[in-house]
Amino acid sequence: MALRRKKPAGEPQSVDPEVIARALAKAIREGDIVNFRLLFLPFSPARADSPEDFQTDKYAYLLPDDDMEGDFSFQDTLHQIRKPDAWAQIQRELEANRPAQMPSALLLQLADNAVRAGKYTSAAQAYELLRIRGRMQETFFAQADEALDGQDVNSAVRGYIIATGLDYNFAAFPEPLPVVPDFQTRALMLHGEYPERPEDCLPLQEHETFLRTALSYLLVSPEAGARLDARPTPLKIEFLKALVLQRDPDWHAFAGRYREACGMMRDFEKRIDRATREGARGPGDLAEEIEELLGADPIAIPQRLLGRPAEGGEWWQYLRELAYRHPAGILFVSRQLVGEIEILVPRYRADSPVPGQLGLVPDAAE
Repeated sequence: MALRRKKPAGEPQSVDPEVIARALAKAIREGDIVNFRLLFLPFSPARADSPEDFQTDKYAYLLPDDDMEGDFSFQDTLHQIRKPDAWAQIQRELEANRPAQMPSALLLQLADNAVRAGKYTSAAQAYELLRIRGRMQETFFAQADEALDGQDVNSAVRGYIIATGLDYNFAAFPEPLPVVPDFQTRALMLHGEYPERPEDCLPLQEHETFLRTALSYLLVSPEAGARLDARPTPLKIEFLKALVLQRDPDWHAFAGRYREACGMMRDFEKRIDRATREGARGPGDLAEEIEELLGADPIAIPQRLLGRPAEGGEWWQYLRELAYRHPAGILFVSRQLVGEIEILVPRYRADSPVPGQLGLVPDAAE
């Protein structure tokens, strides 16, 4: 597409109404609140008094491609935009010298499409603009709880993910924003203190405590996790399993690496135990045991967990990478000092059914 020179600011330009309609339909079809709002801003190429132009490469991304043009839902949205009442409102807002009041019917359609596409922050912003975000959030929670009553766990988990995805942070600066599932930061908070005792390790928490922690972490909301407290334990375990798999489509690959890391740890612990029982002669003997198992680098265990080396090689860097790639993975590791090096190692309660359900226990998976 050839580049066109911008028109001088303030010089009216003729904007093809069909181009505006197609750009709006694309934003609504994709559930993209950012592009939808951009089209109503003062510098939007949809405004006649703006120097910006749809025909420049800069704004090509706002227009639908041939595949989308042939999509039934896109054409249906385009039909809604072309209706006289809807189009008259769009034109008024594009001509007004004030912040635009976006068409509510189109905004609601965008929000619903964003939910279907899993774009929950976009949906949250659209529902908030309509002043119905809280009501929609409670509706999704209620539908999820009803699904859980009927033992439809996968639908219940999806409902909880949608509902928590609509959360808003009203303390954000400079304006309230949707809550983002920042698993990396949350993982560092959960593992912030070095465990002095086995029971201090996150994976070794008492069973119900662990379930509450895991659900609150993966739902990014202690309040949402608390809604499940009264549910039977077997149902909460089933819910957690479904939640892990919906959050992480690549979980089975991680589970395989986790079992391999467990094997490394098992051999490692056997060697240390044997060295202790045989009366190790000094600290150097333990270092030799470590080197014999892992070479000179005990970082091999977290590398196996992550599937590759982490830049920097510190335990917290492995934790952040693991939380990003496999959010639930950080629930089954702990910090461990090996000589002067601190690493992440696999840990789980042998009497808990959760690791086996998730394919993390070597014997259970074989």
